[in-house]
Amino acid sequence: MSAPTRTPSPYALAAFLLASVIGGANFLAVRLSNRELEPFWGASLRFGLAAALFLAAALALRLPRPRGREFGLTVLYGALGFAVSYALMYWALVRVTAGVAVVVFAVVPLATLILASAQGLEQLRLRGIAGAFLALAGIASFTVSPGEVELPLPALLAMLGATLSAAQAMIIGKRLADNHPVMTNAIAMTVGAVLLLACSAAAGESWVLPQENAARWAVGYLALPGSAGLFVLILFVSRHWTASASSYMTVLFPVVTIALGAWIVDEPITTAALVGAGLVIVGVWIGALSPAARRPQLLRPADTERAVTQPNDVAKSES
Repeated sequence: MSAPTRTPSPYALAAFLLASVIGGANFLAVRLSNRELEPFWGASLRFGLAAALFLAAALALRLPRPRGREFGLTVLYGALGFAVSYALMYWALVRVTAGVAVVVFAVVPLATLILASAQGLEQLRLRGIAGAFLALAGIASFTVSPGEVELPLPALLAMLGATLSAAQAMIIGKRLADNHPVMTNAIAMTVGAVLLLACSAAAGESWVLPQENAARWAVGYLALPGSAGLFVLILFVSRHWTASASSYMTVLFPVVTIALGAWIVDEPITTAALVGAGLVIVGVWIGALSPAARRPQLLRPADTERAVTQPNDVAKSES
């Protein structure tokens, strides 16, 4: 596994920003697809189409399939990152407002930092904690109105489960650095699509295809750049940066959605949205993008030993 200690390259930073834009646009596409498709079925269709694309690419490129522990981690990555997190969030969204759900999901950077620290992958740094809380405050300021604070306990637990699943999936993606991202996503999205389809069947949803052009374009976008492109970029960023820093793209999604909503569908931008977006950007800067945040951390003892005993391999992984 590549070490999570180096300063990210310009390519990783560019991928981080591009993934943030694609992820933000996904929210608009989901709104359109949800007009015709029920939630679990829509998510399963999205990831099923993307998985088919990845499987075709993996076969064309004759990529080796991961085996043993690597295969198990890939399946777990798909189950947590595509099935559990999306299923729990969709379930919660029918019980709380979208604004409340977005705020709870904005805890992903903080959860990723804590989980990565508990698993010995990163140091628990005050700068990362401060940045996560600033970004969380920014999202809360423009997504939740004073009357929207009611949060039933089952919905809260579901959203926290979705948050922890997404955070752990980010960490597992870091551990899969030796796997080709096309093969990783081919397996993981297949697992996610199958599990989401099972959720759809259990919920008694109707399996229909979109009829309106807007919904068709939305599903196509969600399957191709919105899934195939986004999750390749997420894996690329997580392999060239720390898992906690990579997770900050999730708090940029709502900011991008607001900007695209104003541009594409003429949605108004309020003062609260501008102030909240500013807080999010400051939080992301402090926690992930500033020179101090990107300063290399101390290596774990295992990585230090590997650097001493296998200097050539470590140098190659850092290039």
